[in-house]
Amino acid sequence: QVQLVESGGGLVQAGGSLRLSCAASGRTFSTYVMGWFREAPGKEREFVAAISRSAGPTYYADSVKGRFTISRDNANNMVYLQMNSLKPEDTAVYYCAADLRPFIATMSGDYWGQGTQVTVSS
Repeated sequence: QVQLVESGGGLVQAGGSLRLSCAASGRTFSTYVMGWFREAPGKEREFVAAISRSAGPTYYADSVKGRFTISRDNANNMVYLQMNSLKPEDTAVYYCAADLRPFIATMSGDYWGQGTQVTVSS
Protein backbone atom coordinates (compact mmCIF):
# COMPACT_ATOMS: atom_id res chain seq x y z
CA GLN A 1 0.00 0.00 0.00
CA VAL A 2 1.14 3.52 -0.77
CA GLN A 3 -0.54 6.90 -0.51
CA LEU A 4 0.36 9.64 -2.97
CA VAL A 5 -0.19 13.40 -2.72
CA GLU A 6 0.61 15.74 -5.62
CA SER A 7 1.36 19.44 -5.43
CA GLY A 8 2.82 22.21 -7.58
CA GLY A 9 0.12 22.72 -10.18
CA GLY A 10 -1.07 26.14 -11.22
CA LEU A 11 -1.65 28.61 -14.02
CA VAL A 12 1.28 29.52 -16.27
CA GLN A 13 1.78 31.17 -19.64
CA ALA A 14 2.93 29.23 -22.67
CA GLY A 15 6.69 28.79 -22.59
CA GLY A 16 6.80 28.82 -18.82
CA SER A 17 7.77 26.13 -16.34
CA LEU A 18 6.28 24.25 -13.42
CA ARG A 19 7.65 21.61 -11.08
CA LEU A 20 5.18 19.05 -9.80
CA SER A 21 5.91 17.10 -6.63
CA CYS A 22 4.49 13.83 -5.37
CA ALA A 23 4.93 12.78 -1.76
CA ALA A 24 4.56 9.06 -1.06
CA SER A 25 3.88 7.33 2.21
CA GLY A 26 5.28 4.03 3.39
CA ARG A 27 8.64 2.42 3.94
CA THR A 28 8.64 0.59 0.60
CA PHE A 29 8.70 3.55 -1.82
CA SER A 30 11.63 2.10 -3.77
CA THR A 31 9.55 -1.01 -4.52
CA TYR A 32 7.45 0.93 -7.03
CA VAL A 33 7.96 2.26 -10.50
CA MET A 34 6.72 5.85 -10.25
CA GLY A 35 5.18 7.97 -12.94
CA TRP A 36 2.91 10.75 -14.05
CA PHE A 37 -0.29 10.65 -16.06
CA ARG A 38 -2.55 13.47 -17.17
CA GLU A 39 -6.20 13.88 -18.05
CA ALA A 40 -7.29 16.78 -20.25
CA PRO A 41 -10.92 17.93 -20.41
CA GLY A 42 -12.97 15.44 -22.41
CA LYS A 43 -9.98 13.13 -22.90
CA GLU A 44 -8.91 9.80 -21.45
CA ARG A 45 -6.11 9.68 -18.96
CA GLU A 46 -2.78 9.37 -20.77
CA PHE A 47 0.74 8.40 -19.80
CA VAL A 48 3.31 11.18 -19.42
CA ALA A 49 6.49 9.85 -17.81
CA ALA A 50 7.86 7.00 -15.71
CA ILE A 51 11.01 6.33 -13.72
CA SER A 52 12.48 3.05 -12.58
CA ARG A 53 12.64 1.87 -9.00
CA SER A 54 16.37 2.58 -8.90
CA ALA A 55 15.93 6.12 -10.31
CA GLY A 56 17.97 5.16 -13.36
CA PRO A 57 16.02 4.55 -16.58
CA THR A 58 13.20 6.89 -17.53
CA TYR A 59 10.52 6.79 -20.21
CA TYR A 60 8.47 9.62 -21.72
CA ALA A 61 5.51 10.10 -23.97
CA ASP A 62 6.55 11.50 -27.35
CA SER A 63 4.54 14.65 -26.71
CA VAL A 64 6.73 15.69 -23.76
CA LYS A 65 10.19 14.40 -24.70
CA GLY A 66 12.81 17.10 -24.40
CA ARG A 67 10.54 19.31 -22.31
CA PHE A 68 9.65 17.28 -19.21
CA THR A 69 11.99 15.54 -16.78
CA ILE A 70 10.95 12.99 -14.18
CA SER A 71 13.10 12.32 -11.13
CA ARG A 72 12.80 10.64 -7.76
CA ASP A 73 14.37 10.84 -4.33
CA ASN A 74 13.95 7.48 -2.63
CA ALA A 75 15.51 8.72 0.61
CA ASN A 76 12.67 11.22 1.00
CA ASN A 77 9.85 9.29 -0.74
CA MET A 78 9.44 11.96 -3.42
CA VAL A 79 8.95 12.00 -7.17
CA TYR A 80 9.04 15.12 -9.34
CA LEU A 81 8.05 16.26 -12.79
CA GLN A 82 9.91 19.29 -14.09
CA MET A 83 7.90 20.76 -16.95
CA ASN A 84 9.58 23.29 -19.23
CA SER A 85 8.47 25.01 -22.43
CA LEU A 86 4.85 24.42 -21.52
CA LYS A 87 2.22 24.50 -24.24
CA PRO A 88 -1.54 25.07 -24.02
CA GLU A 89 -2.06 21.43 -24.98
CA ASP A 90 -0.30 20.44 -21.75
CA THR A 91 -3.32 21.71 -19.82
CA ALA A 92 -4.68 18.82 -17.76
CA VAL A 93 -5.05 17.36 -14.32
CA TYR A 94 -1.77 15.62 -13.56
CA TYR A 95 -1.75 12.45 -11.46
CA CYS A 96 1.09 10.75 -9.66
CA ALA A 97 1.01 6.96 -9.92
CA ALA A 98 2.79 3.95 -8.44
CA ASP A 99 3.15 0.56 -10.12
CA LEU A 100 4.43 -2.64 -8.53
CA ARG A 101 5.55 -4.03 -11.88
CA PRO A 102 9.18 -3.21 -12.83
CA PHE A 103 8.44 -2.16 -16.45
CA ILE A 104 8.58 1.58 -17.10
CA ALA A 105 7.54 1.50 -20.77
CA THR A 106 4.19 -0.12 -19.99
CA MET A 107 3.47 1.49 -16.67
CA SER A 108 -0.03 1.55 -15.25
CA GLY A 109 -1.28 2.77 -11.91
CA ASP A 110 -1.79 0.45 -8.98
CA TYR A 111 -2.09 3.52 -6.76
CA TRP A 112 -3.03 7.09 -7.64
CA GLY A 113 -2.79 10.54 -6.14
CA GLN A 114 -5.67 12.99 -6.08
CA GLY A 115 -4.37 15.04 -9.01
CA THR A 116 -3.16 18.61 -9.43
CA GLN A 117 -4.42 21.04 -12.06
CA VAL A 118 -2.01 22.49 -14.62
CA THR A 119 -3.36 25.21 -16.88
CA VAL A 120 -1.24 26.75 -19.64
CA SER A 121 -2.51 29.92 -21.27
CA SER A 122 -1.54 31.14 -24.72
